[in-house]
Amino acid sequence: MKQRLTVSKASITETKLQLEVSESLSGLIPAGQILVDSEQYSFIYLMEDQEDYTYIVLPEQIWSELKSALEQVLPVWLSGSDQELELLHFHDELGFIIGNIKGNSNYGKEMVEKVEEIF
Repeated sequence: MKQRLTVSKASITETKLQLEVSESLSGLIPAGQILVDSEQYSFIYLMEDQEDYTYIVLPEQIWSELKSALEQVLPVWLSGSDQELELLHFHDELGFIIGNIKGNSNYGKEMVEKVEEIF
């Protein structure tokens, strides 16, 4: 099973969006891809390691910060217990996913409504 690290905190500074998880990021490399988990109402940023992917879960609770970062074109950084990593291609991927979700019932009515309400 893929490891899932859930972002527990998101904050915007003058220069970036800072996302935080409590676990180690050792060995992880940003994959530059975002998926959708419509059952859990979250976006998933993919990280790679030597053997598999790790899912960075971006729950609905931080979507307003994601929207602000998109609007301000702020770089997105993920900090764990041991290091910080910039999440590459974040804006392109999230913008593409949001564009696909809006008005698309394939993601489920509730997911579409939540995305349309915030983004």
